[in-house]
Amino acid sequence: MCTGNSCRSQMAHGYLRKLLLEQANIYSAGIEKYGLNPYAVSVMKMDGIDISSNSSNLIDEYMSIEFDYIITVCDHANETCPYIPSKNALRIHKNFIDPSATKIEDEDEKTLKYVNCRDEIRDFCIDFKQKNF
Repeated sequence: MCTGNSCRSQMAHGYLRKLLLEQANIYSAGIEKYGLNPYAVSVMKMDGIDISSNSSNLIDEYMSIEFDYIITVCDHANETCPYIPSKNALRIHKNFIDPSATKIEDEDEKTLKYVNCRDEIRDFCIDFKQKNF
């Protein structure tokens, strides 16, 4: 989960879906809904993961699901996360800097910010799998 379910949570969704295959159902959501970030879609495709058909969702859409893990990938979502009625869910938080928050005009530099964020999220997801599955 992140603020707008457009970039960081979508990247994590893509990696976790690939890494965990049939071991888990993966959902991503936000406190708000911004739609998919085209740079996130592009840099994920560079790493062989297609998230272009993902949808941007609100956490309210998933309140009836009994989660095992609730992962927040930004401080704002962690601080404002609504109560999610999953009795035994382990909450994990790791803040990733929002690459869309930087106002960079140079396309190569902007893409590099997204790639760096993507790589940090990929490493986090690999570590998550190793520790929990």
